Amino acid sequence: MRFHPKGYGGQRRSPDEVKRDGWREQGLLAVSVNDQRLTWPERELVEQLGTRLYGPRPAEDLRHG
Repeated sequence: MRFHPKGYGGQRRSPDEVKRDGWREQGLLAVSVNDQRLTWPERELVEQLGTRLYGPRPAEDLRHG
């Protein structure tokens, strides 16, 4: 029998699994403005929400790239 302290050993969750669990368990949403699974209007909404909540992104050339 092997003992691993919490957070060590076993399988590492993928970033999408962490995001999904965060949404389901805590109501947190982590989404990239460049996520190709979203439509253009959805990506624009993410951009607008991020700007409203956290201010503009550092450089305009980072948009949609």
